[in-house]
Amino acid sequence: MGKNIKGTALITGASSGIGAIYADRLANRGYDLILVARNRGRLNALASRLADETGRAIEVVPADLGNKDDLKRVETLLREDASITMLINNAGVGATAPLLASDVDKMEEMITLNVSALTRLTYAATPGFVARGAGTIINIASIVGVAPELLNGVYGGTKAFVLALTLSLQKELAEKNIRIQAVLPGATATDFWDIAGTPIEHVPSEIVMRAEDMVDAALAGLDQGEGITIPALPDAGDWAAYEAARQKLMPNLSRSAPAARYNVGG
Repeated sequence: MGKNIKGTALITGASSGIGAIYADRLANRGYDLILVARNRGRLNALASRLADETGRAIEVVPADLGNKDDLKRVETLLREDASITMLINNAGVGATAPLLASDVDKMEEMITLNVSALTRLTYAATPGFVARGAGTIINIASIVGVAPELLNGVYGGTKAFVLALTLSLQKELAEKNIRIQAVLPGATATDFWDIAGTPIEHVPSEIVMRAEDMVDAALAGLDQGEGITIPALPDAGDWAAYEAARQKLMPNLSRSAPAARYNVGG
């Protein structure tokens, strides 16, 4: 293959599930890859298969993003490798148990991975993208970012953070030619569920999407210029209406006097 004009995509959580499918799809679109995950064996197997199938250059970086030293290694890569044109923040864990049945140490580990690591990687990649005048960040959030009542509240809170960060960066970087997409999957058929505490067999099949379909829809949304992609949502107008209602609140969220209904002051 000739010179790579697409550049390199760095994918976290790349050894299985959604991350591995992104790796397959992007290699087939002509991206070189840097695959980041804890499981070296699975990373190597995926890398060799994709290199054989696509001829792309694929680098493997075994790393636990919950470990500060490992995280710093990936941050350094993002800061120093000018071939990187895309960051996919896919690594994350979930939880399905309610507060009273949860281990707060596990919740803190979830915040470290879903929020802190994602933030640090985004901060590592973005200055280089801005300096080079191009770049794409795909943040894998979740529908629980807007519907936190559905599963564990800390999990929902971490994904609400991802959505809020994405919306803020879209506004901040609007003039910098940086694409930032948040993907909000619903229930997706991966080993996420077993790890989160509810085997996929216990989730109603009518709400579970194939991971391949989810990623293909998310990439179609990226191609169509969507900033927020909800693969399962039948009518994009519903999200537009939700967003319009949020924007309508903005001028009145911060004012010098309390609302009249509180009967405060003069």
